[in-house]
Amino acid sequence: MQLVEPILAFQSELQQIRRDLHAHPELCYEEQRTSDVVAAKLTEWGIPVVRGLGLTGVVGIIQNGSSARAIGLRADMDALPMQEMNTFAHASRHPGKMHACGHDGHTAMLLGAAHHLAQHRNFDGTVYLVFQPAEEGGAGARRMIEDGLFEKFPMDAIYGMHNWPGAPTGTLSVVPGPMMASSNEFYVTIKGKGAHAAQPHKGIDPVMIAVQIAQSWQTIITREKSPLDTAVLSITQIHAGSATNVIPDDAQMIGTVRTFTGPVLDLLENRMREIAIHTAAAFGAEVEFRFRRNYPPLVNHARETAFAVGVMEALVGPERVNANVEPTMGAEDFAFFLQEKPGCYIFIGNGEGEHREGGHGLGPCVLHNGSYDFNDNLLPIGASFWVRMAETSLPLAR
Repeated sequence: MQLVEPILAFQSELQQIRRDLHAHPELCYEEQRTSDVVAAKLTEWGIPVVRGLGLTGVVGIIQNGSSARAIGLRADMDALPMQEMNTFAHASRHPGKMHACGHDGHTAMLLGAAHHLAQHRNFDGTVYLVFQPAEEGGAGARRMIEDGLFEKFPMDAIYGMHNWPGAPTGTLSVVPGPMMASSNEFYVTIKGKGAHAAQPHKGIDPVMIAVQIAQSWQTIITREKSPLDTAVLSITQIHAGSATNVIPDDAQMIGTVRTFTGPVLDLLENRMREIAIHTAAAFGAEVEFRFRRNYPPLVNHARETAFAVGVMEALVGPERVNANVEPTMGAEDFAFFLQEKPGCYIFIGNGEGEHREGGHGLGPCVLHNGSYDFNDNLLPIGASFWVRMAETSLPLAR
């Protein structure tokens, strides 16, 4: 690896920052302490700061030379509403809140890059450091855009990075085109007619109608969309009834739909609605159908992805770069940024959990698990990648 030597020397301080953030997790749009820490560090290093975009977002501005070119580097800051199972010294001090997705590490890596870029300024142009709130379901990226992120900080491209458990520590991976899926939710209520379970002919059973709808929906996946198009339709909750001898008045189905393209998502939403309404009607029932589109697919731009791959290979070596990683049906609101600006999103391998200290939970070191912890060995790698992205994107005139 060709890591940036001053960042390696700064690793212990980055680790302290990361573990402090881990111990004080904050949920979406509540990241006041986190944004205070970020803003204080940037200010200490002489970096101008703008606060308030996306409510708790922070943007640092590092300028050098005379070029009008600019890039954005983004880190997310929020934690998850879940209980941490780890008991090591930097475990969460707030019950029911945990950095179980590594946003503490993402923030620390970008701060490490900020520290180096501010000191050395080996680039010509502007680097915008985008510390984003509310990635975990709050669409903080969209909120920052609505608050004028790209008007106030005009950038030619924007890049993001997420740790990826299971991939070897410090490996870097990306794929052009769709890399992460859209995230969508549905809420369906079937309104039947309650009756005694011993006299089902006197009612309209919403439970059986829900079963019919659930089975029919899967034919959208297997018989209506092209088998070359990827999609997931998962019913994750069914609620109905309160007694063994009562047919309930209604039943509810809740779940998620994931796709890589808008047309496939349109197909699923429209056909799910039609099947639910007409199936219920065939049995004499009615349906309330709600479909909520949360995050769009994350689609990497080809040119910016190829550029990032070149920087990756120069940093960690071609043998540690996967330029055609398998896309995931997980979602990420960085997708909103990529709808507005060229750029790409990459993964950095977090390992299998061997980095965890004594006192970690018994569960696996995977995202959204109470035993997860970010791998601090990634801090100089991720920070070095951000520095090389900035320097290579905005080269000094020779």
